[in-house]
Amino acid sequence: MPRPPTKPALNSPFLPLAASLPSPRALPPTRLSPEKRPRRLSSAAVSAAASTSFSADPSAELRALCSHGQLAQALWLLESSAEQPDEDAYVALFRLCEWRRAVEPGLRACAHADDRHAWFGLRLGNAMLSMLVRFGETWQAWRVFAKMPERDVFSWNIMVGGYGKAGLLEEALDLYHRMMWAGVRPDVYTFPCVLRSCGGIPDWRMGREVHAHVLRFGFGGEVDVLNALMTMYAKCGDAVAARKVFDSMTMMDCISWNAMIAGHFENGLLSDISFAKEMHGLAVKRGFATDVAFCNSLIQMYASLGMMGQARTVFSRMDTRDAMSWTAMISGYEKNGFPDKALEVYALMEVNNVSPDDITIASALAACACLGRLDIGVKLHELAESKGFMSYIVVANALLEMYAKSKHIDKAIEVFKCMPEKDVVSWSSMIAGFCFNHRNFEALYYFRHMLADVKPNSVTFIAALAGCAATGALRSGKEIHAHVLRHGIGSEGYLPNALIDLYVKCGQTGYAWAQFCAHGAKDVVSWNTMLAGFVAHGHGDTALSFFNKMVKTGECPDEVTFVALLCACSRGGMVNEGWELFHSMTEKYSIVPNLKHYACMVDLLCRVGQLAEAHNFINEMPIAPDAAVWGALLNGCRIHRHVELGELASKYVLELEPNDAGYHVLLCDLYADAGRWDKLARVRKTMRDKGLDHDSGCSWVEVKGVVHAFLTDDESHPQIREINTVLEGIYERMKASGCAPVESHSPEDKEVSKDDIFCGHSERLAVVFGLINTAPGTLVSITKNQYTCQSCHRILKMISNIVRRDIIVRDSNQLHHFKDGSCTCGDEGYA
Repeated sequence: MPRPPTKPALNSPFLPLAASLPSPRALPPTRLSPEKRPRRLSSAAVSAAASTSFSADPSAELRALCSHGQLAQALWLLESSAEQPDEDAYVALFRLCEWRRAVEPGLRACAHADDRHAWFGLRLGNAMLSMLVRFGETWQAWRVFAKMPERDVFSWNIMVGGYGKAGLLEEALDLYHRMMWAGVRPDVYTFPCVLRSCGGIPDWRMGREVHAHVLRFGFGGEVDVLNALMTMYAKCGDAVAARKVFDSMTMMDCISWNAMIAGHFENGLLSDISFAKEMHGLAVKRGFATDVAFCNSLIQMYASLGMMGQARTVFSRMDTRDAMSWTAMISGYEKNGFPDKALEVYALMEVNNVSPDDITIASALAACACLGRLDIGVKLHELAESKGFMSYIVVANALLEMYAKSKHIDKAIEVFKCMPEKDVVSWSSMIAGFCFNHRNFEALYYFRHMLADVKPNSVTFIAALAGCAATGALRSGKEIHAHVLRHGIGSEGYLPNALIDLYVKCGQTGYAWAQFCAHGAKDVVSWNTMLAGFVAHGHGDTALSFFNKMVKTGECPDEVTFVALLCACSRGGMVNEGWELFHSMTEKYSIVPNLKHYACMVDLLCRVGQLAEAHNFINEMPIAPDAAVWGALLNGCRIHRHVELGELASKYVLELEPNDAGYHVLLCDLYADAGRWDKLARVRKTMRDKGLDHDSGCSWVEVKGVVHAFLTDDESHPQIREINTVLEGIYERMKASGCAPVESHSPEDKEVSKDDIFCGHSERLAVVFGLINTAPGTLVSITKNQYTCQSCHRILKMISNIVRRDIIVRDSNQLHHFKDGSCTCGDEGYA
């Protein structure tokens, strides 16, 4: 039943506007704005119009010009004639403007009529309303509607539909109620407009009320109305009611089937494959199998279920395909993890001369991002610009992701800066892109700027937390954690795991454990992250106990789990446990070992001195070893100073990764520890020739929420004198205790030492800065982009003993936790 009126009914043409109509968000001015006032035609247009013979009846002449489509001459005649045209002439002119989509002439004609009419008759007013709503001029339509003493159902339908299309959904529903209060009987065109507004809010109660009106006024058998009812219920989350409407229909069209499929998809009910097949079968029986729009919906339905084979079958059987058909296939392949297939379909679409739309290009760009196909992505960028799609935010966002994942973050920045509008996806893509390209400070910079304009979501927070974890920005990470809690999304998606990862990488295992325990729905990633944390801090026994607890809870380990476990065994020298875990992967958990597992086993054998066994293990591998496997052997040879086998390992590793500085460093260490300075010099020369020794060492430390960066030999920091003074004092104490830093240069190597290049000693500056600027007893956490040399390792052990402070340094190789003069790495490789 209609809602009882709370305001006067529209029973008088002179009823005050505020009482007779709902108040829009901003009322239009009483007159048309100056830029929409009538303007004279150009002299050329005047001359052309003047050549037309005037009849005795200007209105008849105006109607004749409109009937022949001569809009410019008709508008000139309207504005030049001293005699006011009749209603039919105005109506003809408004209809011509609406048909031509001629916005400016239409508004000028509207202003002319507004000047000469105190109110508008029904026919004239409706023509003006239809044109203005079509142009999206809701406010001007409001002005016309207010000057109409008489309004019929067409007048109300135009206004209700116009407000709905403009996004003023609550105002549209308010207009519908006032229409009912005015005693105007709705028709078959009223209800679809009203129901769309109910679904858009969504307002289930209002939708139920309108459903009652549908039945009351006898429109329960109208297909268009029932389709709108189904869509409304689906958008309000009531798929059961939508299905009841669908089942009650004696006649249905393609839109009915699409509405039903889309409704179940939007409410997450399409996981039922039998239902999908049932819908397909019913549609075929009722003769919709050849309808293009319905087939497109079927493709989307099967794609959402991951059934791309069925989607492909529907697509291949279509006699006619439109752009949406191709787009549905491209998008389906991309979203289901077949980006190569997506690009194949896009290529076929080009061959068939089908013009792509914005969704097509966005889906193809997403596929390029997955495959790293920058060449195709650049062509798609050019196509998007030529078709004017760059203003579509979905295309721009896809470009951001494509460029970021293709390691062209500067191009992504260009696209981002040119975007007229940015949403949460735009900002999140840029933040994640910076992290992906190891530009974490810029990621955090963009995140802080985003907070002023756009509300972040879980994806944004995950990317920002990754940036904090990479730079060791613990305080910034805690601030983001607080944002997450305030937004009430602490348990959403990957966020709980991202928080665990942050605290683990910042050396805060206590916080990580608290987050792990607070996270109710733990998955294998949660367990793996904690496992990796225990391993990084040298708690191998704890990691194995934690794994046993993981298995007892029913969580099934994966490949990553065993990488962490084998690393724990390697660092703890637990050979028997390592072999047992390695064999249990296939025998107990049906996990086929990959190259990472083999590299861990080689590292385990090498660390305990079983170099020959490690070499044999590599030779017996069922898959070809990669650089990491040979690199593990090279590192073992460095530890145990086995030059001959190390050179063999270096031969293979440098063939596979000729430009990796880390492996060159390992070989240099091997030669340096063995006193082979001539060979060390040759490796150093090779590195210089390849440009591999110019990566400046950099260390970061966060103090009071600000991350400070220290570069090798950088004297620009404002506290550098104080830092150097403290360091000199530490060096003097080390000399007095007989533990002088190892920084002597070999006579055979007159250049700067390898530690100066490959370590840079930047962590010393960062640690001392942290000690100076934090309270006694506070942990100092450092993140470094290079490895920690023997000299720095010894100095940091001494500092932790002198000042009684815990110091954590996460370098490019591992995490070191210095406490009371010792390190969690057990000094392995630093003896």
